[in-house]
Amino acid sequence: MHTLTQPPRNCPRAMSAADLYTKLTRVWVPDPEQVWVPAQLSHDYRDGDDCLHLQLSDGTEVQYVVAPGPPPGLPPLRNPDILEGENDLTALSYLHEPAVLHNLRVRFLDYSSIYTYCGIILVAINPYEQLPIYGEDVIDAYSGQNMADMDPHIFSVAEEAYRQMAREEKNQSIIISGESGAGKTVSAKFTMRYFAAVGGSVRETSVEERVLESNPIMEAIGNAKTTRNDNSSRFGKYIEIGFGRKGDIIGANMRTYLLEKSRVVFQTTEERNYHIFYQLCASRHLPELSALGLRRAEEFQYTSQGGNVQIPGTDDAADLERTRNSFSVLGVRPGLQMELFRILAAILHLGNVRIQSSGRDGERCSVNAEDRSLHLFCQLLAVERSQMAHWLCHRRLAVAGEMLVKPMGWQQACEARDALSKHVYGQLFTWTVGRLNGALQAQRRQPHSFIGVLDIYGFETFEKNSFEQFCINYANEKLQQQFNRHVFQLEQEEYLREEIPWTRIEFSDNQPCIELIEGKLGVLDLLDEECRMPRGSDESWAQKLYERHQNQNPHFSKPRLSNTAFIILHFADTVQYECDGFLDKNRDTVFEEPINILKASKSELVAELFQESGGDGPPLPGVTTAVPNGSLRSSRKGGSTARREHKQTVGFQFRQSLQLLMGTLNSTTPHYVRCIKPNDLKQPFLFDPKRAVQQLRACGVLETIRISAAGYPSRWTYPEFFKRYRVMMQCRDPGLEDRQAACRAALGSLIPDRDQYRFGKTKIFFRAGQVALLEKLRASRLRAACVEVQRRVRGWLERKRYQHTRQAALTLQNYTRGWLARRLAHSLRYTRAALVLQKSYRMVQVRRLYLLIRSAAVTIQAFARGALARCLYRQLRAERKAVLLQARVRGWSARRSFLRVRGAVLYLQCCYRRMRARRELKQRRMEARSVEHYRQLNKGMEVKLMQLQRRADEQSRESSLLKERLSQERAAHCTELARLQGELSRLAGSVQDEARSTALAQELSALRGEREREREEQRSAERREAQEISRLTQAVESLQREKAALIQEREKLNTSLQEHERAREERLSQQVALVSSGLRAELEEERGRYQGLLKEFSRLEQRYENLKDEMTFSEKFLGHRRNASSQSLILDISPPIPAGSSEREARTSVTSPERQRRVTVTSPELERRVTMTSPERVRRVTVTSPSSPIATSPADSLLKAVGLFKDGRMREEDLRHAYDAVRVANKFLESQLVSQRQQWDSEMEALRLQVGAQREEVDRQSQALAHTLTLPPETSLQLGLQEQLAHLAADNLELMEQVESQEQVSRRLRRELHSLKQAGWGSAGPARGMEVLSGGNAMPAPHKEAKLQGLLECRREDEARLIKNLITGLRPEVTRTLTPGLPAHILFLCMRQADWRGEEQRARALCTATVTAIKGALKKHSDDFELAAFWLSNTCLLMHLLRQFSPGESSQTDEQTLLTFDPSDLRKALSDLSIQTYQQLIRIAESRLQPMIVPAMLESETIPGLSSGGKSLGSHKRAASGAREKGEGVQPHTMDSLLRELSSLHHTLSHQALHPEVCRQAFRQISHLLTATTLNNLLLRKDMCSWSKGLQIRYNVSQLEDWLRGRSLQLGGAVDSLEPLIQAAQLLQVSKRSESDARAIEETCTALSPPQIVKILSLYTPLNEFEERVTLNFIRSVQALLNERPGGKARQLLMDVRHVFPVTFPPSLSPSPSQQPEQLQIPDSLNLAFLRRV
Repeated sequence: MHTLTQPPRNCPRAMSAADLYTKLTRVWVPDPEQVWVPAQLSHDYRDGDDCLHLQLSDGTEVQYVVAPGPPPGLPPLRNPDILEGENDLTALSYLHEPAVLHNLRVRFLDYSSIYTYCGIILVAINPYEQLPIYGEDVIDAYSGQNMADMDPHIFSVAEEAYRQMAREEKNQSIIISGESGAGKTVSAKFTMRYFAAVGGSVRETSVEERVLESNPIMEAIGNAKTTRNDNSSRFGKYIEIGFGRKGDIIGANMRTYLLEKSRVVFQTTEERNYHIFYQLCASRHLPELSALGLRRAEEFQYTSQGGNVQIPGTDDAADLERTRNSFSVLGVRPGLQMELFRILAAILHLGNVRIQSSGRDGERCSVNAEDRSLHLFCQLLAVERSQMAHWLCHRRLAVAGEMLVKPMGWQQACEARDALSKHVYGQLFTWTVGRLNGALQAQRRQPHSFIGVLDIYGFETFEKNSFEQFCINYANEKLQQQFNRHVFQLEQEEYLREEIPWTRIEFSDNQPCIELIEGKLGVLDLLDEECRMPRGSDESWAQKLYERHQNQNPHFSKPRLSNTAFIILHFADTVQYECDGFLDKNRDTVFEEPINILKASKSELVAELFQESGGDGPPLPGVTTAVPNGSLRSSRKGGSTARREHKQTVGFQFRQSLQLLMGTLNSTTPHYVRCIKPNDLKQPFLFDPKRAVQQLRACGVLETIRISAAGYPSRWTYPEFFKRYRVMMQCRDPGLEDRQAACRAALGSLIPDRDQYRFGKTKIFFRAGQVALLEKLRASRLRAACVEVQRRVRGWLERKRYQHTRQAALTLQNYTRGWLARRLAHSLRYTRAALVLQKSYRMVQVRRLYLLIRSAAVTIQAFARGALARCLYRQLRAERKAVLLQARVRGWSARRSFLRVRGAVLYLQCCYRRMRARRELKQRRMEARSVEHYRQLNKGMEVKLMQLQRRADEQSRESSLLKERLSQERAAHCTELARLQGELSRLAGSVQDEARSTALAQELSALRGEREREREEQRSAERREAQEISRLTQAVESLQREKAALIQEREKLNTSLQEHERAREERLSQQVALVSSGLRAELEEERGRYQGLLKEFSRLEQRYENLKDEMTFSEKFLGHRRNASSQSLILDISPPIPAGSSEREARTSVTSPERQRRVTVTSPELERRVTMTSPERVRRVTVTSPSSPIATSPADSLLKAVGLFKDGRMREEDLRHAYDAVRVANKFLESQLVSQRQQWDSEMEALRLQVGAQREEVDRQSQALAHTLTLPPETSLQLGLQEQLAHLAADNLELMEQVESQEQVSRRLRRELHSLKQAGWGSAGPARGMEVLSGGNAMPAPHKEAKLQGLLECRREDEARLIKNLITGLRPEVTRTLTPGLPAHILFLCMRQADWRGEEQRARALCTATVTAIKGALKKHSDDFELAAFWLSNTCLLMHLLRQFSPGESSQTDEQTLLTFDPSDLRKALSDLSIQTYQQLIRIAESRLQPMIVPAMLESETIPGLSSGGKSLGSHKRAASGAREKGEGVQPHTMDSLLRELSSLHHTLSHQALHPEVCRQAFRQISHLLTATTLNNLLLRKDMCSWSKGLQIRYNVSQLEDWLRGRSLQLGGAVDSLEPLIQAAQLLQVSKRSESDARAIEETCTALSPPQIVKILSLYTPLNEFEERVTLNFIRSVQALLNERPGGKARQLLMDVRHVFPVTFPPSLSPSPSQQPEQLQIPDSLNLAFLRRV
């Protein structure tokens, strides 16, 4: 039994249970489904009551039975609402199981927070969903931050371990445990990723990359799908990541524990084998894997037993590609990878080998030698097939000194085959781990310290538990013991450090359970003893367990219904183990004969694996695995001594490896991560309380709570306690010592029981629940004070109201009495005046009546006389001239009316005719433009009209024929009638012939009848004709109506066509604008990408230098005396010397060191052209020749493919591979960068051409369209011809411009040639001139002498001194005294002098050397901001000068002062250098500002007294494991110090005369850094999300805005970058209650993403009881509104701190007038006296 420090209990408790359990008190009660449910008391509790009356949350009334006892069994109390969602469980007022469970559930479901602290433990709940909380921005946010300041996160634990390792120089361990599927592997991966990020550079170096790339390999060969987890680790691993003294990763080492080899041959339903088998089967179609004979996973015995071989959302083929890439990164050659895959495929084929039973009762068995699976197995492993077929069914026995071969039964042969498969896989797993350790181990130096990450299985219990579960639970027992001791040790250290009195208390320890397992004659000892017995069995071992431990050890028991099982009472749960299979798994035996066959394999890897098994070969390098690989069963004599180590059982080896692990953990500072599985359905954010509380009990979280509750979990410093509970003290404003005394005195009166608290040196320690008691007393005191204040204020208000009322009454009386007196006086005065008024009024009335009557009489007389005069006048007018006047006036008015009407009619006719003419003109234009369209539309209708017209014509012709026939019949009838009438008259005259007359009469009557019939027919024909005519008329009318409809439709179509044309023009203009904006955005993106490539290129240069230094160090360390091939090539490679040129010219014409390095890396052809004369060089050429026969391996092929050649002088294999890999990597990186740069240039040029072409095409189309709409149709052809002529004319103009430019170049060359001839022939004649022209080393004479003044001449031998004195050797303090831009002017004048003398190559070489020297100076002073600003200003100025004096660039410069060559490539190099210098400038500024941002923007109190509320209940800051208090005396950063730093940066940039636009862009980047860093920390710190902090942040941001505006930096977007931080501060201050508040938040917080808004609302913490926490319903309503707006589904939480805005340099700079060449003054401090002014 162990003990924990605890003070003695002598005093009675301060409050009884009756005081705590009052009405409406909230408690927790047990529940079978939810484990614990909330309730509140309906009645007060009194001492002695046997039950409590409770009301559940759903309104149900229940009774809770109180267990009798000295402490009554009352239900646990609930914490206040203000503590819900607390990020540290130990900060709760009441520490018990329901409080822990409820807090985890609230954080997981309501706040989506998967991490929670529990003392020194980080509880991680698996969300079963990808969360955006692991990006590089989150790593940046947690890097360098205190663990207590940030929200719980796996990165916070990793940062704490890293900081303790760096601060205390002590090894650390992170222990990650939990059930299968709880997320242990993912947590371990994120931990390693964090170490790779903070332990390396911004991007992974080779070591960090190798550490990360080991994860896919180990997951492939060690993880599998189980019923609880799709990616379950079936082994334990401990990874030691080694760090150097500077905190950088230099290596790693991995140890593994207890691989589940039985999974290779057997899987239960819905489970899978290891991932690597399914990855191979999924990639069987690859050409390189075709020789393995693989098939679908369903066709192999070892991969199809679980049923479903697919995992939803997993691509096995892609995973294999990732695994192969990881192997390549870790240095495993492709050939060796294929050997590994061959062994894995052979295991699958071995499982398909059919063993046939034969003989009686299956005593014998056999394997067909022609079995295809056996053939593939033997072929892949390169072993003898017949021997393997024989020894799979037989074994060798030693009987009486003779060796006998005994056949095996079918069951035994199958077990032997499976044992061989497991053994092969185990050996392969061990070899892979060793290979990874060899690749991860430190090569340069030994690690100074390390951080270990333990990813080990948690406590397991299943329906059937076997040997694996026994070992796993045994390991968890040891880890739990270590955890308990560490927690108790921390508690004791805290008590001793604070010097509080304590006594030891006893607590339960799991040492008896561990003794039961590993002690003398324990479970493992008896198991090993039974394994050594010749006839040992599981049953006999179970009986020995019963005899030894039953009824003797309380942790051991026997099941009632089984004789082959036993029960162990673990710390977490009681587990029943089935003894079946324990001995076989503990022995892990495989027969020797198949192993001997594998040893003789032709495959090197297979033979290497099993040589280790036999113990004949040396151990594998780097193998530190604790996985037992089984023992060999041999029957040969003398074999026991040689293979004694293989007699060790699995249990023995596991116990030894576990002891080694515990020793390692005990020697380090541990950090604990407990992973919790929320449900068994793998559903995201689904919380099962039963499963959660079971795991909390098993992983030790509740044990930590119990230990904390047994001690003093609540701890307050004296200032915090005094500030919080000052209202309960009597002192006013004491000092620090007086405050401690005041706290001691106040606690003595508040809590009489001294056992409930203790006073330490700097803290006050409270037991669980005492802080809640103090809060209750504080609330009561504040309530009483509020009542007193209300009483006094109300009395004062009543007195003031009474006095005010009394004074008002007196004032009213005074005013009333005065008013009455005034009214009486007014009445008397009014009575006397009334008489005078009446007299005067009556007189006025009478006079007014008289005057009225008199005026009426006069008026009547006047009207009467007027009427008589008018009557007389009318009579005279009527009699004389009235008639004449009326006639003339009426005639004139009639004529004028007629003329007006006629004019209006004419005007109306003109308007109508004009309207008709315009309409006809418009219609004809529209018809001319769309005649083909109308033809297509009216084609069918025209055919129909033609048919109807043709039919009408036929009917008319038929009608005319009928009319003609009718007229002919009528004429014939009339003739015949006349003839008959004449004959009748003749017959009537003849009386003689009566008979003939009778006949004629009859004939006449017949003719009359026929005539009547013809008339009837004529009438019927007329009727038919009339009907046909009416039908045709109706058809014509219908056709006319259709024609009118078609005409109307045509007009509509014309109208719609015009609308479509207008819409098309609008769309075209919109598309042009959209394309233009898109192209601008793409240009910005390409600019940012290009600048990122430059940054990457700089990083690769630095990495190349580091690798070169590393190789140099390795060569010196190994004793080599050679240089790298690249260095030797740098000395030998030089451009060919022109004929006739001097050696000095040849030396000066060599390119810069930067180009030399590029040439040596990127140009393999130059290696073949190097001229070497010494034997050493000849030997190097021989070694690096591409035709060397050494290059036969895949690595050599890869070297040949990239143009590098293997160095044969390295003898150590690993060093040679590393050296070749470094060269290949350098070659690849350089080639990729060059190709990317070329691609970017080509893309940019293509984009520019495309933009220009599109703009020209759009302009041309718009102009043509507008012109076409205004022209008649007949001019379309002429318009097309004109356009073609215009294109031809434009082409001719371009050709003419090219001709003119070529003529200008020709004239310039002729002028230079003329000057050269004059210089050569002036003294020596033509022959001398020819000699000058032909000689390569002759200097041409200067030209442009009249225009160029003040140039600087630098001799060739002085150029190195110029570069050194002006750039590389320039001290930073000297730069402050120089005139801005002075070096740029000096260098440019030297370049112009060289160009003036016609030495173009020399001018270019000087510029190139300048670029290289500036890069070296910047690299040498990589942390000097002033120097970076100085060279940025000079680089921009030099680039501008080259642009200004470039031919064809500037029209304002005289032609004779321009350069004679095109410096576009030099300007490109200077532009790249400017961008790199700007990036370095920003990087230095960020490094100077980064430590100041959070303290100044968030933590400093610029507004004094704002946060006077003290520490809130929800802001309990945890102490990290092993952490120490911060040192005193460190001056914190404030907002003033931040602004001073910004002012210093701005002053430096302004002093260097940097362009204001560049300054604005730099401070825009700095503003983004300030905003992103501050907002990210705000989103991860709960203590900063309050109303007062929001006000403080807004005030700080306003100061920053004023500073930016005061320096005119707001134009570049610096102020706009602060908008997210401003809105976050406003969000903390606004009201957060109603729906209107939610809508206001959604409308105003536009710069914040929805996750950021929800996170701030979730973290909002009230500092006192007068503020309210944001409700979950309000958060959900805000979230619903945010999801509706565009981009509402965004998942990004943190801002990207590393985002870099692309910089653009202004096209023109205005140099200072004092920097003219003639007036340039060079100070003596530069030591440039060797320059001569020309």
